[in-house]
Amino acid sequence: MAIAVLMSGFSQNPAQAGPESDVKFQRVETQFIAALGDPAATSGTGADQWGIWGIDPGPRGVLLEDFPALKAANGKAPDAWQFDEADWWLDEHGLIMEQPNFPLEAGRYLVTGGREVTTMLTVYPKDKDGNSRWELDNGAKLIDVTHMPCRSARYTPTNSSTSCSPAAAEKSDFPVKAGAAMPPVAGCNKQDYAVLFVVAVAVDE
Repeated sequence: MAIAVLMSGFSQNPAQAGPESDVKFQRVETQFIAALGDPAATSGTGADQWGIWGIDPGPRGVLLEDFPALKAANGKAPDAWQFDEADWWLDEHGLIMEQPNFPLEAGRYLVTGGREVTTMLTVYPKDKDGNSRWELDNGAKLIDVTHMPCRSARYTPTNSSTSCSPAAAEKSDFPVKAGAAMPPVAGCNKQDYAVLFVVAVAVDE
């Protein structure tokens, strides 16, 4: 297999990633995929439910203790993103984060969890039912490209009459240990997402 990585200072071995045909990758400032799937899987469906942060949402987040000020500002965070009380996110430090962009676009991404494995993730276009497949190259598993210290979870109300608020989160539950599940919040459904680092994206010839 042949991989051309159009970037300098790339510390991982690009030969770990790629299909049987040539693929060229362009380095990008690190992006962050919010992924769902079996950690032991090398491929699966449901990539249409994956999202991506184009920039690190952590430094743009709002501490739980600052939620009253965020609420008083009608949900407008200091970094200008909008809080949605019906669909909000927390990270491992108890920071309220902006939502990622949904869905993750079809394409090929060079991904890593910041450990041994850097490989190609292929996200396929949606099928006629709106479902999108994903696949990691060379037998890599989702857990291999998950950054374990990063934890992220999405919180939504359990029903239309339930209050689901960061005000109900227990500050003592944070920080969350690497690899551990994010804590529940009263009145909320919780969905944990794996976080993958994107270091490059495939480019056309």
